[in-house]
Amino acid sequence: MNEGLIKKIVWLLFTLLGVALVISIAPALTMLLMAQFGMSTTMVLAIEIALALVLALISWLIAGPLVRATMSATRKMEGKLQKMSTQDLLSGAIGLIIGLIIAFFIGNAVSGLPIVGTVIAVFVYLIFGYLGLSLGVKKREELVAFISSLGKENNRFKAKGKTRAEGYCNMPKVLDTSVIIDGRIADICKTGFVEGPLVIPNFVLEELRHIADSSDALKRAKGRRGLDMLNIIRKELDIEVEISSRDYDDIAEVDDKLVRLAQELYGCVVTNDYNLNKVATLQGVIVLNINELANAIKPVVLPGEKMVVTVVKDGKEQNQGVAYLDDGTMIVVENGRRFIGETIEVEVTSVIQTNAGRMIFGRPVEE
Repeated sequence: MNEGLIKKIVWLLFTLLGVALVISIAPALTMLLMAQFGMSTTMVLAIEIALALVLALISWLIAGPLVRATMSATRKMEGKLQKMSTQDLLSGAIGLIIGLIIAFFIGNAVSGLPIVGTVIAVFVYLIFGYLGLSLGVKKREELVAFISSLGKENNRFKAKGKTRAEGYCNMPKVLDTSVIIDGRIADICKTGFVEGPLVIPNFVLEELRHIADSSDALKRAKGRRGLDMLNIIRKELDIEVEISSRDYDDIAEVDDKLVRLAQELYGCVVTNDYNLNKVATLQGVIVLNINELANAIKPVVLPGEKMVVTVVKDGKEQNQGVAYLDDGTMIVVENGRRFIGETIEVEVTSVIQTNAGRMIFGRPVEE
């Protein structure tokens, strides 16, 4: 449809609007002119026709600029719509529908006002339609999370039974910086023990970029490893990965942002940071700790069992030696200092489980 045809249609609509306005006020205008000025019916009719023609002329004069402004705004809107994602469009459409529903009830209430009621109703539709569209796009992730949660018995999931098991599988899993740099999450996802969606916030990406650009060689290596892990997760794993653009300007700490994001998405935080684990748990957010998982799958060692280890250094106490299993578990060997650098057989005397992991105590068999 070309601009000329649109201009004619707009002119026609404005002309009809002007005539309709004159018709709506004609009874009151007729009574006023006849009662106050004593005009005849013919003269009143002539004035009303003249008024209609004047309004039609005004409509014709403003039709051109109005069409040009409308077409310009339409082109800009079309360009923005083409850049928007499908999720943004859908959430915006849902917000627009909700806004128009609210405007319908308010518009019906004000449309009965004399003369200005219709105009106010039109403005109500425009304002609430725009607000609904804008909020729908801005709250896209919350809207998607809300819709996905419909039909579930409880978004926070029950503490026992099948609901919790199914819930953990379907919950969004928000990754923190430490667990991305650690890299074990990629191997866990490969095994199928963790299902998506995995959510990677933009503020975590920014923190990784900042670490990767650090002047410190160790930090720089960690940051680059984290970025490499993200590429592996996104490209090589058959798992849903989402990049969240949501940020919280009122929160300074990345850990606090992660907790807020997990709360809003009804998801859980995946981390190996002990402090973040505690903070998230205190705020009612489910935490999947990679270190706790690693400790849980370590082989069970019982007192009295024997194992062959290499003593690598001395311990904190006198005459103690320290060895390590392949999974990193520390073994404290009593009277093992003299065996540093040697491979010996030890008998397990006790096992202690700590927040940092598991420690095994033993003594040389040959004693």
